[in-house]
This record gives sequence, structure tokens and C-alpha cells, in this order.
Amino acid sequence: MRTRQAIAGSALFFIAAPGVVAGLLPWLLTDRYRLPWSTLPGLVPVGWVLIVVAAALLLHAFARFAFEGLGTPAPVAPTEQLVIGGIYRHVRNPMYLAVLSIILGQALLFSSWTLIAYAAIAAIAMVSFVKLYEEPTLARRYGADYEAYRHAVPGWLPRLTPWRGQ
Repeated sequence: MRTRQAIAGSALFFIAAPGVVAGLLPWLLTDRYRLPWSTLPGLVPVGWVLIVVAAALLLHAFARFAFEGLGTPAPVAPTEQLVIGGIYRHVRNPMYLAVLSIILGQALLFSSWTLIAYAAIAAIAMVSFVKLYEEPTLARRYGADYEAYRHAVPGWLPRLTPWRGQ
């Protein structure tokens, strides 16, 4: 896949997946963001920081797929190369973590138990998808390279120091 195609495909998938999961669905669950902001001290700024930092990491992770992997995060247009640079040197699933962080940031903004429950359901779905589909697929596609990466880099709790393998 060419870089332009990878960028276009990643942008389209960005709208279709995290755009829906972390944007559209929370928007609908909060009555189009009409809920009042939290009145609990500190929750609004912490929520915003969580959202902004997670959004930046999500964009970084998507860019890695297009430029490093020459593909997209979408299962129908996978990368040609195993993506292990940037944030992926710290954690294997930064996109899922970023999406969950954006949802939790919104939950803090609005003090919304509904969004917390939604984040829990989304987390269960994401972990299940990773364990049942993504990890076996990556192991078949990239073999020993993926296995070495999987054993060195945690899936959900980031390493403090970047992995230096490969």
C-alpha cells in the first residue's frame, strides 16, 4: 500500500472507529453533550487533560500505521510492516487505551456514570477483540517478530522505558 492510500484509509477508519466509539456514542449518551459540566472540584480540568493527551496519542498511533506500517488499523487493510515504533515501544494497544481515556475524560467532564458504564463495556469488548482476533492474527501474519514484541511490550499497562528491540 502506498503512503497516500495508507493515510486516506487510516483517516477514514479514524472517523469510522474511534470517531464513533469515543465521539458519536458518548455524544448521544450525554444528550448531545447537553449535560451540565461537573461541579466537583478538579474533574473538568482533569477530564480535558485526559481527552487532549489521549487524542494526541491516538493521532500519533494512527500516523504510525500509515507511515511506519504502510497500512491502516482496519482489519481489511492491514499494515505491511509490524508497527513497533513511537508509542508502540511502550504499549501494544495505545489506540484502545486512548479511546477509553477519551471516554473516561468525558465521564469526568460531565460526572456521568452512564459514560463510566459505557467505558467498562467498551473495555470488555476491546480486550475480547484483542485476545480473540487481533493477537492470533498478528502472530500468524508477523510470526516470531510479533511474538518477541508481544513478550517484551505489555498490552495494557505501558512500560516506563521504551522497548529497544528490533
